[in-house]
Amino acid sequence: MSDGNVRLNPPRTLNEALDKEWLAQALARVSGGAAVDSIEVVEVIKTMATKVRFAVRFAGSNETRGFCLKGFLDVDAATSKGGATTVREADFYGQLAPLVSVRTPTCVSAIIDREQQQGVIIMRDLIKDGARFCTALEAFSVEQAAQSLEQIARLHVRGALLERFPWIDNRITQLAQAQYVPQPMLQELLDGPRGEGLPVRTRDAAVLIAGMKALARQDAEHKQTLVHGDAHAGNIYRTAEGPGLIDWQLLQKGSWALDVPYHICAVLEVADAEREERRLVAHYLEAVRALGGEAPEPEAAWMQYRASIVYGFYLWSITRRVDPAITNTFVQRLGKAVTRHDSYRLLEV
Repeated sequence: MSDGNVRLNPPRTLNEALDKEWLAQALARVSGGAAVDSIEVVEVIKTMATKVRFAVRFAGSNETRGFCLKGFLDVDAATSKGGATTVREADFYGQLAPLVSVRTPTCVSAIIDREQQQGVIIMRDLIKDGARFCTALEAFSVEQAAQSLEQIARLHVRGALLERFPWIDNRITQLAQAQYVPQPMLQELLDGPRGEGLPVRTRDAAVLIAGMKALARQDAEHKQTLVHGDAHAGNIYRTAEGPGLIDWQLLQKGSWALDVPYHICAVLEVADAEREERRLVAHYLEAVRALGGEAPEPEAAWMQYRASIVYGFYLWSITRRVDPAITNTFVQRLGKAVTRHDSYRLLEV
């Protein structure tokens, strides 16, 4: 749950984010307004956004408390333009997280500048609390994938909330049309190590872009719900109670099939996905029904699953600011899924 938005300006640099006076205001709801006596940086993780794990001791207390701040810090002007995604994530924690039963980090502060389209969130430090983050380099077991699908189902059954939050839009349409990575550059990426061994048609940038556009059109014709939009292994964490979801920057309106095939085919080794994916889709559909939601019939769901793998494959094909070992793993897993399911043909590309 989020404790609501704080009326402060988001920091633009790491130094500003770790300023004692700024943090005291940002954390006032959890500290009772106490001053910050000390700050210890535990870890800094920088991709497009920066995540800073830090420990704080407040005045009058001997206890240190762990937090994680996430935002666009020390970025260039081009990267800063992506700040709308940080606003979206802050709004998820401030407005939506209290209304869904998905396991998420406890957000203690969400700071938004809507005019400049920048947002920063401060969460409880999950690692300090005993959680462990997953990674592409450590494949899920089939049982673990089933558990995370149950969490995704909890999000999908709350599609009625879309009427209350019109800012949740169809991001896949924007992704398909904007071409954040131009076709020649995308082809160069797919001709590199990430696409090695994939069939020529699977890694044809023009075909992939056409597939995304076709998928955006098809997806809009299906029942719309809340979609996480980026349900890969790195956005899953594990606790003693079970898995949870982080990174809500691609939260969007869409069909269930933008999340489920992406998740299954990204987190499992190729052989496991090929052997177990149909059973996992059935498990997901059963979870939706058990939560009171409506799920498509199995055969219709299977066809939609097969076509929609293109979404995750596209996202990782255009990725440039992540460890190449992770990017290559996801592109390979998802590209092989696109190939075995003949996804482009199902999209009539």
